[in-house]
Amino acid sequence: MKHPITNHSVALILFRTIQKHRKRCWTFSIPGKREMKMREPYKTERKAGEPSNLGLENKMKLFVVSILCAFFLVGSQNPTSHWTLQPNVLVLEVDGNPGQQPISCLEMPENVVTSDNQDVIWKKNGAEEAQRGNWYLVRLVESLGGGNYTCHSPDGALLNYTEVLIQHNETKRRRILVKNQQEDYLKCSTQNYNGEFRCSWTWHSNRVGKAALIKAQRMSEGQNSHCSVEPSRHQWMCSSAQSNFSCSVDDSGSGISCLDWQHCPYAEERRQVQVTVFVRTDQFLLESYSKRFYLSEIVKPDKVRISKVNKTLVEWSYPSSWNTPYSYFPLTFQVSQFSRQCRKCENPCTELKHSKTSTLSSSDVCQLKVKQKIKVVCVRAKDALCDSEWSEWTHVRLKRDEGKQKEGTAAMNDTT
Repeated sequence: MKHPITNHSVALILFRTIQKHRKRCWTFSIPGKREMKMREPYKTERKAGEPSNLGLENKMKLFVVSILCAFFLVGSQNPTSHWTLQPNVLVLEVDGNPGQQPISCLEMPENVVTSDNQDVIWKKNGAEEAQRGNWYLVRLVESLGGGNYTCHSPDGALLNYTEVLIQHNETKRRRILVKNQQEDYLKCSTQNYNGEFRCSWTWHSNRVGKAALIKAQRMSEGQNSHCSVEPSRHQWMCSSAQSNFSCSVDDSGSGISCLDWQHCPYAEERRQVQVTVFVRTDQFLLESYSKRFYLSEIVKPDKVRISKVNKTLVEWSYPSSWNTPYSYFPLTFQVSQFSRQCRKCENPCTELKHSKTSTLSSSDVCQLKVKQKIKVVCVRAKDALCDSEWSEWTHVRLKRDEGKQKEGTAAMNDTT
């Protein structure tokens, strides 16, 4: 993709045009620029019968004036800003007012005076446009104007293409994603301190789209990461002096999984992670959503493993995905006991009223004595050293024989 035409480049083309075709002395000024004057060539008397060049001069003046007027008109209606999201993907930030943005098909060589070439044909989303030439004016009306713009030679061969995405500069007005129960657009979590984490989001029911760019970096003053996308367009690599991230989009299209390759789980986490997700719709609307966090703020252990149950004892262990040694990464466990069964309950830990709840810590295998009347035991865990989320509940139903008491009358019926 060739860069959009800027004020400087248009002025340069006009200057070269005037220099090449000047016949007399012209003086003109550009707003914000000092007055420009071309030196008049040596005058000679026109001999009788010699054709006058006044017609050519007048045409040339009219051409320059027309181009200048068009240039100033375009400059006054440009979007608030524009930037490149990826190669051949241009983002135009708009404020809702009508405007237009010039884009070019081919980069013109230094010795070419004019960039106008009527042989260049333009198409928008596959439909041929009336505009011709190396320049094309993208017309913007509110959120409209985005699309796939392609330029072709007279025989139909593709010369270049630019995908234009529209981004509103009203940061409070979001249209593509909806907030979750925590009033956030992005929900991020990790199951340990290995440097991996996952972020998910919820699409608006009327604006389902896809991820256009993922950026992840460690926060640092004056530092910015460089991100590139893999050919599959499902994985991004972001590198900076402080971090090296890789992120991939889930098959569902509603989340990403990222890894900080430079993260050390045994070192103090000094800088926050910042994740920015650029999402787009089929209508070429673009929005960005960001979240900052320490891994210790989003850590949520996997379910604990209940491995042994007998008449009076329940035993469980740390999740297999949790960091070791457990003495350096201790967990706190919450245990709830229930004296009645609920066969139809999908999750008795949240649907039943517990009889007793206790909290304990251990850096090894955990055990808890239970009374004869207990029918269900639920266990969950959280990081003992920070205020983070509890894991999901793991529960076990205790099956006890009725009638005569027998040895080993308690058994593990099911564990979830």
